[in-house]
Amino acid sequence: MDTSTLRRWRTAQPPQGPPFVALSERVVMYSALDVEEWLRSRRTTPTKGIHGR
Repeated sequence: MDTSTLRRWRTAQPPQGPPFVALSERVVMYSALDVEEWLRSRRTTPTKGIHGR
């Protein structure tokens, strides 16, 4: 994921994206477990159409 996307999500009101920890004004950390959980919660599993295509 591009860092500019993460920055845009963090600075949105209200903040979006995975949970983060701001260690300073310029340093932000993400837990790999938090990111994985956040991604799983947004997963979409496509289903087959009526005709099985």
